[in-house]
Amino acid sequence: MKVVSIVGARPQFIKAAPVSRAMAEHNDLRGNPLIEDILVHTGQHYDHNMSQVFFDQLRIPHPNHHLGVGSGSHGAMTGAMLERIEAILINESPDFVLVYGDTNSTLAGALAAAKCNVPVSHVEAGLRSFNRRMPEEINRVMADHLANILFCPTQQAVDNLQAEGIVESVGGAGAAFRRRVARVGDVMYDAFLFNRSLAAAQSSILGDHALAPKKFALATVHRQENTDDPVRLRGIFQALNAIASPESPLVMPLHPRTQKALAACGIACGKNADLKILPPVSYLDMIALEANAGLILTDSGGVQKEAYFVRVPCITLRDETEWVETVQSGWNVLAGSDPDRILDGARAAGRGRDVDIYGDGDTAGAIVRELCAYVNGG
Repeated sequence: MKVVSIVGARPQFIKAAPVSRAMAEHNDLRGNPLIEDILVHTGQHYDHNMSQVFFDQLRIPHPNHHLGVGSGSHGAMTGAMLERIEAILINESPDFVLVYGDTNSTLAGALAAAKCNVPVSHVEAGLRSFNRRMPEEINRVMADHLANILFCPTQQAVDNLQAEGIVESVGGAGAAFRRRVARVGDVMYDAFLFNRSLAAAQSSILGDHALAPKKFALATVHRQENTDDPVRLRGIFQALNAIASPESPLVMPLHPRTQKALAACGIACGKNADLKILPPVSYLDMIALEANAGLILTDSGGVQKEAYFVRVPCITLRDETEWVETVQSGWNVLAGSDPDRILDGARAAGRGRDVDIYGDGDTAGAIVRELCAYVNGG
């Protein structure tokens, strides 16, 4: 069985790593069928510090194909990816295309596969923010409607698909279209479990920046809805500056998009010594920061989950989240961009309920088993 996996952005590298390892373990055990894993890197994140380093650090095989698409408008990026992925699929003739998450790479991979009549499997299927202004929401909805196998992290994700009429369809291996909806857990939890000991052993970021465990806050901002709206961006940074203090500095690895937006809006971050701006950090350094922070503020879906994994209170700088379970369990508060709401959330932040949300850490193994069962007619 040949599987073409499409990656292109930092979170997808992280999600692909445990699945690649699970495929290799399946082959080591001489599973049926053996799997050929073809990795395609679209180049959606082209900065070396946010892309190439992850292949080395997370022990992912280097990509078989690098499309080098780079940045651009949503339409330009998706169109360029679609054309180049289609050419690869025609050449490789895979049995499956595996797409991750909700980026333009996800949508382009799903569209290219569907047009080439190659079955699509979508990891993190069924997530919904119900905000159609978010490019990520459009990408994930369309990928789900194209997918043959939908790998859902939670029961809420399964319920969301059912509400849209995306349910399992019957038929054997020869059926024109078969659909499988599988709740498998969250592959990012697999990645976290694998890498947390590496982070503890290898990361020196706390010492490098004189950070004491649980005596600092961590913030990330990169979503288009925040970076492209000067009012929202100013509100968020007003709150971040207020939260940062000599007793509890605020650390912020700065995304390139956010850096450009701050410059365009005339927002200066260097005037507050307690707001420590860092360049983009590696995944292991990010785990170390998350695990040792006293509070996390973010607009990232992945960081919301990782805050839950390390049981650190989280303030989400959005008005909605696709990871509703983190809010329901009490570990995450939706604050949007209003400074008062963000500050109120930070003051009230506390421990939530310790509940099992994202599986047992073998999501990647479940994905591989489902792919094999589908190909074998199950």
